[in-house]
Amino acid sequence: MPKSTKTSSKSQKDTKPHIAILATGGTIAGLADLSTKECLANHSDEYSAGVLSIDEILDSLAKNGYKKHKKTKKSLQNLARISTKQIANIDSVDMSDEVWLTLAREIEAVFSGKVDGIVITHGTDTLEESAYFLHLVAKTQKPIVLVGAMRPANVPNSDGGKNLYNAIALAAHKDAKGVMIAMAGQILSPRYASKAHTHKLNAFCAPSVIGSVRNGKVKFAKSLKLSTLPNLAKKSTNLSKSKKISKAFLQPFLQNPEPFCVRDCLALPKVDILYSYSNDGSAIAAKAFFASGAQGLVIAGSGAGSIHQAHKNALKELILQGVVVVVSSRINGGRVVLKEADKNSGFVSAGELNPQKARVLLMLCLTRTRDQAKIQEYFETY
Repeated sequence: MPKSTKTSSKSQKDTKPHIAILATGGTIAGLADLSTKECLANHSDEYSAGVLSIDEILDSLAKNGYKKHKKTKKSLQNLARISTKQIANIDSVDMSDEVWLTLAREIEAVFSGKVDGIVITHGTDTLEESAYFLHLVAKTQKPIVLVGAMRPANVPNSDGGKNLYNAIALAAHKDAKGVMIAMAGQILSPRYASKAHTHKLNAFCAPSVIGSVRNGKVKFAKSLKLSTLPNLAKKSTNLSKSKKISKAFLQPFLQNPEPFCVRDCLALPKVDILYSYSNDGSAIAAKAFFASGAQGLVIAGSGAGSIHQAHKNALKELILQGVVVVVSSRINGGRVVLKEADKNSGFVSAGELNPQKARVLLMLCLTRTRDQAKIQEYFETY
């Protein structure tokens, strides 16, 4: 993978936060063919992701600026001392376990020095998965901000520059902690944020936002609804569900008090996702995944995690052969609550995690245990 490092100059009196940018590519580093009318109108997918290096992106911003900040003339160098490293330069649809493990190790290495925060540039297609993975494995309370763009860097009204500026401002903020996503002026939790639109600039959504960051100004939410936090945070309070929880309880949730360790992992366990649909009774895909070495399966069930009975029977057989099966939902909202019979058969509920995030957590669970009860506990905690 291509790698480069660049550090901004520093004077002895420079007390600005030191922010490291780890670049992985994506649309934020993409270029479009501006000879087409569709690209000029910002509505074309005819562009290449992962073309520009992070240094080229920063140099372009320093030279040309970006429209939302022209009035203030703010410079990235006024926000922080910036260093960069190119981890990869890919379309995020091609994100891999190898890049994830590299990022995890690089974050640990960077924070062993005098770095105050990290920004990771990333394609939006799998950004939520990478953010949740890092939320689960990063052994730090310092800010790690993932950011991307919905439009390539060279089209009119590209959102990449604005998003990157805000991400750096967030990572440099004295109250920022843990892994966060910064997109379209919103600060989002890596556990709950998901991409909900194919083209809109505000493509990401979550039940509640952590805060906002606009034109470099960070504002954290004063309170969050208790219902938006996982069970671990709920159990740490005596509040009823009708009340609100202060951001003091949010921070342990963001930082993850007991992260999974992947420092010595050469590869992550193989986990695949199966989608449930009408007349889904053959179970051919499930058997094929098992034959190809899958240690775990996540089922994107219909409704509240429903699975065709014939398919479920095949999955029960795979569970008896050692496959861990987690049931999520193809619906983007609500929890999966398993029937007692399904629990007794060995199925695990993903709770409110969507299938792609349930896959991330199951992969990490399998680095520790194959015990159904313990894995269910992890899903209720994280």
